[in-house]
Amino acid sequence: MEFNTLLFSVENGIATITINRPDKMNALNKDVITDLSNAFDEVYNNAAIKSVILTGAGQKAFVAGADITEFIELDATDGANLARIGQENVFNKIENCPKPVVAAVNGFALGGGCELAMSCHFRLASENAKFGQPEVNLGLIPGYGGTQRLTQLVGKGKAMELCMTAHMADANEALAIGLVNHVTTLESLLERTINILNVINTKSPMALGKVIACVNKAGTTEGYETEITQFGECFGTSDMKEGVGAFLEKRKPVFA
Repeated sequence: MEFNTLLFSVENGIATITINRPDKMNALNKDVITDLSNAFDEVYNNAAIKSVILTGAGQKAFVAGADITEFIELDATDGANLARIGQENVFNKIENCPKPVVAAVNGFALGGGCELAMSCHFRLASENAKFGQPEVNLGLIPGYGGTQRLTQLVGKGKAMELCMTAHMADANEALAIGLVNHVTTLESLLERTINILNVINTKSPMALGKVIACVNKAGTTEGYETEITQFGECFGTSDMKEGVGAFLEKRKPVFA
């Protein structure tokens, strides 16, 4: 597929989506939001895609934030609509994707960029990565789910501090507080991410989708019931029959 603001490729079942505005530090604007929405529609619908890497072009930024030039003329209604469209069309679509989506954060992930990384199922960071929600510096707050996902990842107190101070956390601090899973060199970031997804891609696609659905409900009143329902549904699938059969036959399973 071709996009104005993204690079999109698929190899060995892994789709790599690269936000390609390096001259603007890969900042989010309306075109990027539209392209990301369309790209993830392709992810959902393309059976050849088993998992996704989301990253940024260049060596400085994953996404350095939103394009602030689009904000100046907006009123309260426009601002709410901007947040709602972004959340519904991109951020929630990524979070709820039934295929694993991993952020390879290759530099600044600030504001909407930090929110974009957090909407992915987990994150790897290069050593030069920096994370932050600096919206209070502009008289704003995070609008693409940042207050919610940051709290889920690092806890209420730390999320409050980060959102209130606009502090930028480096890669090692992000690792220590649970914002990222792994830190690696910039040069090996994509390779390390691919290696993890190559392992994940050997697992049952059906089961992976159900893990995502259940973990996304963790901490809610629906969490345990969702797990019970999804667990039960596994028993009617060919993936479960293949996985259990392979275990009993002492061989590796082969999932469709």
